[in-house]
Amino acid sequence: MYWIATSPSQYLSRPSSGGIVAFSGVAKCTVVGAFPGPPPPAIATATLALAMAGGSSLAATVRVAAEGRFPTLAAGVAAAAPGDTVRVAPGIYNEYGVVIAESLLVWGEPGAVIDAGGAGEILTITVDGVTIRGLTLRHVGTSFMEDRAAVRLDRVRRCVVADNVLEDAFFGIYAARARDCVIRGNVLRGLATREATSGNGIHLWYCRDMTVADNRVSGHRDGIYFEFVEHSRITGNESVDNLRYGLHFMFSHDDVYQDNRFAHNGAGVAVMYSEHVEMRRNVFEHNWGSASYGLLLKDIRDSEITGNRFHRNTVGLYTEGSNRVRVQGNVFAQNGYAVRVMANSMDNVFSGNDFVGNAFDVTTNSRQNFNTFDANYWSDYRGYDLDRDGVGDVPYHPVRLFSLLVERQPPGVILMGSLFVRLIDTAERALPMFTPETLVDARPRMEAVMAGGR
Repeated sequence: MYWIATSPSQYLSRPSSGGIVAFSGVAKCTVVGAFPGPPPPAIATATLALAMAGGSSLAATVRVAAEGRFPTLAAGVAAAAPGDTVRVAPGIYNEYGVVIAESLLVWGEPGAVIDAGGAGEILTITVDGVTIRGLTLRHVGTSFMEDRAAVRLDRVRRCVVADNVLEDAFFGIYAARARDCVIRGNVLRGLATREATSGNGIHLWYCRDMTVADNRVSGHRDGIYFEFVEHSRITGNESVDNLRYGLHFMFSHDDVYQDNRFAHNGAGVAVMYSEHVEMRRNVFEHNWGSASYGLLLKDIRDSEITGNRFHRNTVGLYTEGSNRVRVQGNVFAQNGYAVRVMANSMDNVFSGNDFVGNAFDVTTNSRQNFNTFDANYWSDYRGYDLDRDGVGDVPYHPVRLFSLLVERQPPGVILMGSLFVRLIDTAERALPMFTPETLVDARPRMEAVMAGGR
């Protein structure tokens, strides 16, 4: 242990493991001298004062460089003390299995690459207060025995994983039983070709109070995966070109996801078995396939879907067993099915939405309806507004007879646009007999509710 005198009567300590001493928050500091051995009598007072100040005035930077004293990240981490910065110089470091068990800032300079060569997990964090920033982590390698990740957060708090690039990882960032952590500004590029041999980009399990923000995820099984995650936020992310879901969300309550974009994913986005979920200002687009959805809701309760855009999906919004969900102020444009409401979905309210240019605006598998549609804009509405209050004077029935036929006989969709279909739909609108009588918008809007809705 070395003791550094910052004045004739004050001393700060530095472990003898090496590194550069850095002072922070110390005004007009004069280094009088440095010497080894036991602390002088004044050291107890100085150390207590630093602790009461609530921060560390002394930290070291350990530099990792191929030709330096610490040629590997593992060596740099082993040499660092709690509160130190491990700075990784540009270069390719072929290593894996690095465990961070001290509160460190690991900071990669541009061009710093950690390459596992397909051999295993790269970074495992087991202590609170660690920050991983600026690294490129690649080639984790597939395993059928363990969920290998480029970065694993294991039962930790207040950790940050930010501004990293993760390439060809099995799992990208994997957090298990973590809390109060931030995953922000990372780019995750997977090379998945089959669901059975791929992992998720950002995977959270049994976590709480997490922030997942401004990440770009592609090429994984699920872009972002939540299971048993509560009181967390997913904001500003882009999850595209993943094999299955852009976002897969299960048994996770009181969460918010907003301002995200989910596009070109195999099955879109699925939110299941959760309650008190808020979904705001997201974009769900270009999710095409026989089992693809912009957003799939299964067994969701007491949640909100507001201000989102559903554009060019096979199904914009699908609800099954979902109750008391408020769907308001969204745009459904150019989807195959804008909204599919199964008979076991009840007490949901659809209001102030724009339905524009969809093949089917609303479909259901029942002649009964337990949901409310009110004051929406329907581009297929042919009513009139004699009193010019902006609300149609004729109620609108959005469920077409043809959609009920297709629900029972899917191959019948090839008749879409034919004269026969137009005739039966017109007849049903004039004399409704088969479509749900109570599934009606009594106050259809004459103009799009949201800007850009048309």
